[in-house]
Amino acid sequence: MRNHALSAILAATISLAIPAHADQSIPDQYPGSLLYAKPVEVIPHVWSAIGATAPPTYDNAGHNNNLSFIVTGEGVIVVNGSASYLLARALHDEIKRITDEPVVLVINENGQGHAALGNGYWAEQNVPILAHEDAADAFDEDGLNSRDRHKTILKERAEGTEAVAPTETFADAKDISLGRFKIEVLHLGPAHSPGDISVWLPDEKLVIAGDMAFHERLPPIFDDTDTAGWLETWVDEFEPLGALYVIPGHGHPTNMAQVRRYTHDYLVYLRGKIQEVIDAGDGLAEAYYVDQSPYAHLDTFGELATRNAGRVFEAMEFE
Repeated sequence: MRNHALSAILAATISLAIPAHADQSIPDQYPGSLLYAKPVEVIPHVWSAIGATAPPTYDNAGHNNNLSFIVTGEGVIVVNGSASYLLARALHDEIKRITDEPVVLVINENGQGHAALGNGYWAEQNVPILAHEDAADAFDEDGLNSRDRHKTILKERAEGTEAVAPTETFADAKDISLGRFKIEVLHLGPAHSPGDISVWLPDEKLVIAGDMAFHERLPPIFDDTDTAGWLETWVDEFEPLGALYVIPGHGHPTNMAQVRRYTHDYLVYLRGKIQEVIDAGDGLAEAYYVDQSPYAHLDTFGELATRNAGRVFEAMEFE
């Protein structure tokens, strides 16, 4: 009970420090920058620029995920290369306003464009770029297509953006001790996309979860999303970390109970509804329209719910 009470207090503290309103209809919360929102300090020395809870658009400059950074005392570690060259530069401009410490490492949370298409900027600064080996392979396969899609959406805001691969990869975990922080970069298992990682600060009980965890918006399910594996990873590896603070891949920082509600519990619910369709002998047409109304208040529900149901049905047919 003590841990649950402490978690609630910490979540309330976060909510006082960080604007809690998430609304995908807000095009840009920080007009003075390409960043969607100004970075906020989640706990001492750990910052995050919270992205839009919406698909990438010209107005949000593709900043629809969380771009975090850790000011260690001996250099800054950035989590996510960002969606473009100019967006990475905008993040770096904000880091320079906060600290004189140089950026010494960039970590890509996975191989998706919004995590890695800004790598070219960081490579120009001679900063090493770390990713899981599966994420690097995924970016190698789809990076050019992702760049082209982003250029179509972002127009001149994609200027300078190229598909620049990570410079370092790892298989299971990477331990980093730098300045005031012990940091563990963890590939916990199958989740939202190949090579998803979480950055765990054990002494602070804070996890930069990446796309392991979503908040305030519906998680998208892709063709290569393993929802059964994601749930197993969540139960066996992610939640047992015991994090009190969670910076999700999307949505405001919160606690484990909230991201469980909108990630784990959503996947359990949707898989249960799809199993009912399969047990009834129905097909894809029926699967598309299963009732997902308990999650209809989440951002991106309109864009994703039907597609998610179809992809889960197609996967579960063969499980």
